Amino acid sequence: MTEGHLYPLGASLTGTGGNFALYSRHATSVFLCLFDRPGDPAPSRMISVGSRTRFVWHCHVDGIGPGQAYGYCVDGPWDPLRGHRFNRHKLLLDPYAHAYHGEYRDGLDPVRGEGASELSTFAPLSLVVDDAFDWGNDRPPSIPLPELIVYEAHVKGLTAHPSARSAHPGTYLGAADVIPHLRRLGVNAIELLPVHEHHSEARLVAQGLTNYWGYNTVGFFAPDQRLGTGTTPGCQVGEFKRMVKAFHAAGIEVILDVVYNHSGEGDADGPTLCLRGIDNTTYYQLDGADPSRYIDTTGCGNTLNLDQPPVLRLVMDSLRYWVQVMHVDGFRFDLAPALGRARGRFDQLSGFFMAMSQDPVLSRVKLIAEPWDFASDPYQVGNFPLEWSEWNGRYRDCLRRFIKGDPGMVPELATRVAGSADLYRAEGRTPYASINFVTCHDGFTLNDLISYERKRNQANGEANRDGSDENDARNWGEEGPSDRPEVLALRELAARNAVVTLMVSRGVPMLLGGDEMLRTQGGNNNAYCQDNATSWIDWSLVETNRGFVELCRKLIALRRAHRALRGAAFLTGVRHDGILDVQWFDAELCEPRWQDRALRHLAFRLQSFEAESENGDTGARNDLYIILSAEPKTRIFLLPPPSPGFAWHRAVDTSLGPPGDAAEPGFEIKLDLQDIYVVNARACVILVGR
Repeated sequence: MTEGHLYPLGASLTGTGGNFALYSRHATSVFLCLFDRPGDPAPSRMISVGSRTRFVWHCHVDGIGPGQAYGYCVDGPWDPLRGHRFNRHKLLLDPYAHAYHGEYRDGLDPVRGEGASELSTFAPLSLVVDDAFDWGNDRPPSIPLPELIVYEAHVKGLTAHPSARSAHPGTYLGAADVIPHLRRLGVNAIELLPVHEHHSEARLVAQGLTNYWGYNTVGFFAPDQRLGTGTTPGCQVGEFKRMVKAFHAAGIEVILDVVYNHSGEGDADGPTLCLRGIDNTTYYQLDGADPSRYIDTTGCGNTLNLDQPPVLRLVMDSLRYWVQVMHVDGFRFDLAPALGRARGRFDQLSGFFMAMSQDPVLSRVKLIAEPWDFASDPYQVGNFPLEWSEWNGRYRDCLRRFIKGDPGMVPELATRVAGSADLYRAEGRTPYASINFVTCHDGFTLNDLISYERKRNQANGEANRDGSDENDARNWGEEGPSDRPEVLALRELAARNAVVTLMVSRGVPMLLGGDEMLRTQGGNNNAYCQDNATSWIDWSLVETNRGFVELCRKLIALRRAHRALRGAAFLTGVRHDGILDVQWFDAELCEPRWQDRALRHLAFRLQSFEAESENGDTGARNDLYIILSAEPKTRIFLLPPPSPGFAWHRAVDTSLGPPGDAAEPGFEIKLDLQDIYVVNARACVILVGR
């Protein structure tokens, strides 16, 4: 053994062995524990790491190769009142390890001196990983935001259900099996719920449940071993890469949902797995009046302290690893305001945002914020830096309320459809700062949004107290499953209207995985602990609800076919290239009565002109007339004259039902009457000028 180097952090292969480097400012000693095989009950060697440079403890050990299992024991003061929680008896994970093996089981209390030595029987081990991989000609799809169609899903949930008939159900390798469906649907980006190694809370384990969603990270470099095939320890790393390579070959980007706001160690009563035992006062935000307590802006027991340079470096190094080594295309940041709270206050000039902005790797990938957390000023929609997009919760809420018939929603609906300029324009951003969605993993599925008005979360073991009580849902006449034709017809109409509005809105549309086939969670709007058929996609629904799947596919194709639906600017009613980008109307072809709260419909005309191409092809005019109606009765809408030489053709009418509710682009049906259209109750209509 030699003293090794302080960089890179973590375990790295050198050709003759392995270099190990661990940051701990306040430790008094560090021991590297080497295990001959993952799963061995005790280390074969415990090496005192004697070299420390800039608070990095480092050493080089000869003969180390890929697959070497290891952990750390870190000693220092046990003084919770000063924030220190060192315990030399705890076997700790390396926060920079690229793979883990084994799961944590309650073994020893996090009290100094309890027990003798925590064996790997109770704690997972870190693995030394060789990151070599044959990427072939893999390249990032680099899809521009205006072209993006996002599909949010859980890796396991994609293929764990028996109906998936996957050779590798519920794994990274299995996820690639859904590529043909996504391509046919028109999706070109998949946003995966957390794939980092995570910890399931003791409360859930005691109830026979698990943290299925994975928002409880313990390893920011390590892909979740539970999503691998388990053929060999560490195989999850290569299998994740194979999944990404397959998606890229199909022209689909991979975006990761990442959790850097807190760790899976929870509050002061949680397990000591990694950061708490390595250097608690560095890695976590502590209460200045009582450092034994954690500042919690996440609702998860702790908050990482990105004001500390080593913690910021951990996050930045992790993000670069996933881009450069694992080839992902972007990130969705869970509870993102917590990352930008410089000394507690949200600030676009915080260290994290500044570091992201200037980073030559990360500033070029897609950055998406969940723009709320649990601080005193939690809702930061519209306040993120120029390079960022955001989940637009105001879009979600407005669209839900309009579709279910709430009064007074038309003015805001126009704002949301036009790109939410009220939130983003002042900062110099574009409509594609807005990730538009109706549903996501957190809440009702689309089917449940139109079937339940009250959550059904009893299976979560919290007496139905968890999950939001405010869902802006409507059951359309009967709570839960129904066999009444009139109820089912209204529900299906509401679902069609939701997807139509989503696809004609400026911004990036995001579908919750399974919504295109009307998947249900039985009314559970917080299925974070349901690793079962409640959360898994039932692929038999593709045939059961084929008409709705086809509607979604045709709407995505329609969006792709018309530049007016994907323009890079906010819709403002200003003349461009000799035409107005948008004109707003009511049923009488007058300007809408914006102040009339009883108004429940909005019509608008979108026009754009694609200039002559470089090869001399004649430019094409986009001319669409869109009617969004939540009116409870049928009414006649006057139509504006189509462009010279054009005629109105029906592309979509959600009241018609499949297969006539939508046409393939280029095969729209010419209207017999060009000056009026009879819009049935609560229907959405899209007319195309051809």
